[in-house]
Amino acid sequence: MIILSSSTIAGKEIKKTLGLVKGNTIRARNIGRDITATIKNIFGGEIEEYTKLMAEAREQSLDRMKAEAENMGANAVVDVRFATSAIMGNASEVLAFGTAVVIE
Repeated sequence: MIILSSSTIAGKEIKKTLGLVKGNTIRARNIGRDITATIKNIFGGEIEEYTKLMAEAREQSLDRMKAEAENMGANAVVDVRFATSAIMGNASEVLAFGTAVVIE
């Protein structure tokens, strides 16, 4: 499965557009990560625990989007984008979405 943020695939032709596909996850912080983040916030620098949390959320969202595209019969997803939103004080949603297509 080819997944791209562009609307074209070099050397391939889009034969059929199947429609919007999406995948999301909602992740919450935990007390252990929050304590570490608070300490790092005092001294500065990257908060690796949150970076890892968001990277895992993006990957899970992409996996769910890909599964939806495969269920529709797609072999590629173009125009992929991400969106995030706060659900509550310690939880965020990551949404991946794009257009499922059949390429040749």
